[in-house]
Amino acid sequence: MSIRNNIQSVWSRVGTTANYTMLGIFSLAALYPLWYVIVSSFSSSRAITAGEVSLWPVEFNTRAYLRLFDDGQLFVSMGNTIVVTLVGTLLNMVLTTLAAYPLSRKRLKGRNYLLMFIIFTMLFTSGVIPNFILVKSLGLMNSYWSLWLPALLSTYNMFVMKSFMEGLPEEIEESAAIDGAGDWRILVQIILPLCKPIMAALSLFYAVSWWNSYFNVLLYITKSSLQTLTLKLYQMILQVNQSLLNSGSGSEGVDQVMLTPEGIKAAAIVIAVTPILIVYPILQKHFVKGVLIGSVKG
Repeated sequence: MSIRNNIQSVWSRVGTTANYTMLGIFSLAALYPLWYVIVSSFSSSRAITAGEVSLWPVEFNTRAYLRLFDDGQLFVSMGNTIVVTLVGTLLNMVLTTLAAYPLSRKRLKGRNYLLMFIIFTMLFTSGVIPNFILVKSLGLMNSYWSLWLPALLSTYNMFVMKSFMEGLPEEIEESAAIDGAGDWRILVQIILPLCKPIMAALSLFYAVSWWNSYFNVLLYITKSSLQTLTLKLYQMILQVNQSLLNSGSGSEGVDQVMLTPEGIKAAAIVIAVTPILIVYPILQKHFVKGVLIGSVKG
């Protein structure tokens, strides 16, 4: 028995080592593209074009970042993006919660018909042109409401929260109703505290979508002072490309050697991704928390 136990222990350690090794390799493979973009943003365009950049910046410089932040417009667009993201995420979570809670209750009259109509919206959409005509006819052009109103609710995310609420023990709600609590009080004081993990996950999904929103901003926002970060970065990259095409020889051409689109694109990606990378670890802890620990006693 002792020899058998030793063999099993050795195989267990070998298996554990192999698992950690494979996870480490996959993690490095997933992180390397991001690391490459970061080191490229601090490298000269000559080194990027020549393929000399791999693990560390080559000919370290920060000219790409200085070019992006030069006129101060990027700070304005970043502030606009923060406003769009915070307000949009708040509206999304309010509408998602208010839709998911009643639809998760079986006592709701006409529940199956409502679910059928909602599923219909997932299969058929109006398209870009009708949406543009609607937004323009409502006078929402150059207003952030042109971004928020068409995207107030994600049907898929609503169904995710609905399924989560359906998994909560009915005894909790029944005991609260016996004590005289109404639907609003049950939702706010009982259901929502238990839904923190799913609310954190959906908030992150909504926030990432708003932070990276580009196409709707391109359609509905024409004022430069209202444009968001992604659109502003895209316009700056186009400006760099145009300036390189129009630049002549001499000192101006020498100065532009370190400001080709590759470095500008890498710096733009780093600027756009960094806030999400900062926020994600803060919300990640809610993903693994127990939802019902201590909520129901036998």
